[in-house]
Amino acid sequence: MQDYPLTIQHVLWRTERLFSKKEIVTKREEGVHRHSYRDMSQRATQLANVLRRLGVKEGERVATLAWNNYRHLEAYYAVPCMGAVLHTLNLRLFPDQLEFTIKDAGDKVIIVDKTLIPILNKVAGKLPTVETILVMNDGGPLPEHDLGEMLDYETLLAAEKPEFAWPELDERSAAAMCYTSGTTGHPKGVVYSHRSQFLHSLAVTSKDVIGLSERDVLLPVVPMFHANSWGLPYAAGMVGCKMIFPDRWMGDGQVILDLADQEGATIMGGVPTIWINMLGVIKQSGARLPKVHTVLCGGSAVPRSLMEQMDAAGLRILHAWGMTETSPIGSTSTVRSWIPENEELAFRLKQGTPSIGVEMRIADLATGNELPWDGVAFGEIQCRGPWIASAYHNNADPGKITEDGWFRTGDVATIDPDGYVTIVDRTKDVIKSGGEWISSVELEGAIMAHPKVLEAAVVGLPHSKWSERPVAYVVARPESKGDITADEIRDFLSDKVAKWWLPDEVRFIDEIPKTSTLKFDKKVLRADAKPIDEGLAATAQRG
Repeated sequence: MQDYPLTIQHVLWRTERLFSKKEIVTKREEGVHRHSYRDMSQRATQLANVLRRLGVKEGERVATLAWNNYRHLEAYYAVPCMGAVLHTLNLRLFPDQLEFTIKDAGDKVIIVDKTLIPILNKVAGKLPTVETILVMNDGGPLPEHDLGEMLDYETLLAAEKPEFAWPELDERSAAAMCYTSGTTGHPKGVVYSHRSQFLHSLAVTSKDVIGLSERDVLLPVVPMFHANSWGLPYAAGMVGCKMIFPDRWMGDGQVILDLADQEGATIMGGVPTIWINMLGVIKQSGARLPKVHTVLCGGSAVPRSLMEQMDAAGLRILHAWGMTETSPIGSTSTVRSWIPENEELAFRLKQGTPSIGVEMRIADLATGNELPWDGVAFGEIQCRGPWIASAYHNNADPGKITEDGWFRTGDVATIDPDGYVTIVDRTKDVIKSGGEWISSVELEGAIMAHPKVLEAAVVGLPHSKWSERPVAYVVARPESKGDITADEIRDFLSDKVAKWWLPDEVRFIDEIPKTSTLKFDKKVLRADAKPIDEGLAATAQRG
């Protein structure tokens, strides 16, 4: 057999030669921007010429600070196909974290959306490796900044020919890099190879993983700076499906609903908070999306109440699990043929079975010994595969890789005999009370099933007798603010969890802090938390 290199160049070739007429649609201030895969391919080629003229060499990093849009997609292809490395900057990082990631990666060029210049400006004068900044601009003056001279993206592209001598690349060479969200310490860089991206894209198209095909219309609401938008842009190019980009309106439930309806979306992807927002619009308007057959949801566990409400709206959630270090697809909860119809919901709420190409095991939190797949024993998920990180950039946190080469995810789970994974918690979030473990994830899901609750996060706080006890932070639905009590929450939970799992306190807040990838930021809750009122808690438990 030929030793054919598995690189993103092949995906780019497919977009131009096999799917040239398929559409790429991007939301704009007024209406939408439309062009074809052929247009994208030609403009990506022009961008490669621009970057080469700016002195970018193979292996050097080109960063993007951009929304989900057609220009960002051009960089997705141009940068790795010319042999450079695409570094997607997380626009929600704190300025010191953003500065760190740019320095740590050694970015030479930054391509920035005009509307995001104010974010980049917060690190002005602190980017010694950056030589050039390109601005993706639709016209008009730029925001005030101290970033020095910036070049216009469209002006530079217009001066270049849509022809480029693509180099022969080693499939194991770096194609892209993303950084973790930095929930503890500095963000850590994960470098993806061409081979890992190619194989991950193949898996995304598998029917028992996501099943993306040419006939689909894809609306990725997951940011393109987060684990390469879950690998969806490259998988879309591989099969040639139509793509819809929401640009800077990603958090607007009405915009997402309208885009999906008007453009005929069949698959959407995003974290639970995206779908919670969209559900609010659906409930008010009564709108439906009959063409959507799959809503890919990951980033954090899907609450049962969210899945049930989405089902009621005709939107079937496909639960997925993964992380930046797993490219990110690690498992998806497709329902096996032998599962009875009345049990399907319970299985869809699990994180699913390992994707084709991924192997998993669970290890005891204390001893590190491998645990059985019995659906009861729980331990840290460890995984390996061709798109699982073997190390971090610059060897950050070497302890995340076991001696025998498995990646330690930090997620705690059970695995049943059929391979279905159920996340119990993060190793840093699981609550140990009186020598027994309490799953904050399961407790949160139970609380969010209450009809008056919008969001809930549970953390373990120190306790003089039990070491730790759970405290719930609850955001009431707008119409229920002031009309829900802690006792009402505990009564609701009384037949759903063990008595000793009931939170010692329920603290109502206006908003739960979130990380840059819209997960609940429990470290902020813990840092700002008042100590447990043990007298109050004892009274509640006796009640």
